[in-house]
Amino acid sequence: MADATNELISELIKRFHERFDKLDHGLSQVKQERIALPGHMLSTQNDIHTIDMKLDRVDERFDRVERRLDW
Repeated sequence: MADATNELISELIKRFHERFDKLDHGLSQVKQERIALPGHMLSTQNDIHTIDMKLDRVDERFDRVERRLDW
């Protein structure tokens, strides 16, 4: 009877270890994604800035066209 109990406890401990390993791996992935997030935000901010600059140039060109057409 004691052997069965020891085997059961050993099996439960083994399962806990496996689950904790999976949890640890998942947590590591979340940490890596969180660390990468500021870089993605900066990249998005740079893209928006580039688009804004291009829109400004288009707006300036449009103003010149309007002036030529006397609108």
